[in-house]
Amino acid sequence: MVQPAKIFEIKEKADLGLIVWKLKDFREEERYQTENGENINLVTEILDLKSKDDSISGIFSKDFIRKRFYRRKLVEAPVTEEAPFWISHFEDRIFMMVLAPSVARGVKKLLTNYVANKLSKVLFIEPQAIVEVKISHRTLKELHESNPQATKLIWFDEVDIPGIEKLCLAGSDLADTSLYRDYVEHGKIWYVVFESQKREAVVGITRNCVVTLFSRSTTEELVNYILEDLLVLIE
Repeated sequence: MVQPAKIFEIKEKADLGLIVWKLKDFREEERYQTENGENINLVTEILDLKSKDDSISGIFSKDFIRKRFYRRKLVEAPVTEEAPFWISHFEDRIFMMVLAPSVARGVKKLLTNYVANKLSKVLFIEPQAIVEVKISHRTLKELHESNPQATKLIWFDEVDIPGIEKLCLAGSDLADTSLYRDYVEHGKIWYVVFESQKREAVVGITRNCVVTLFSRSTTEELVNYILEDLLVLIE
């Protein structure tokens, strides 16, 4: 099962106890009227909120309306999407991880960025309090070159070759190829997929900290990988 998650940082000074207090009773309702005049309450809320040591976990739940055609008629039905999230201290910083939910066909996607912006408003009134984080091109380059045999795929962006926006390399021994050496001089590594021997999993990482486990890994294993191996790489 593919497990994608995105990492953010809470820039405002915040006590985890205060964050729990603000999130535990959060609930919003929006009235929606269907085409046939039926009124439906769409709910946005936090579920299963838990606090342990220096971390918080919960589920961001939001209702959407799914529209589809059935026997030439538009049918509308409420659908709930859930995005698990974790908030954790790391050294003197506070990070938030949001797991991207699986999306049913025809349903508006509950994006990790939406969850981050909404929680920022809930906690700090403004959307700029929770921001994206970055892993530098240099760090991804060192990650690949430290064990090139483990790398499966590399995407490059910010390519300075006219007419070329992105470049991709896949295969073994990428660091030993002249193409890799050429591409890394003309672009920056945006996305790298490699095999983590420590985790016995195939991992994909982007510069804006979208992390994906492609192996048969549990959500707990993904969170542990982020907390133990990835946060240290963030700028």
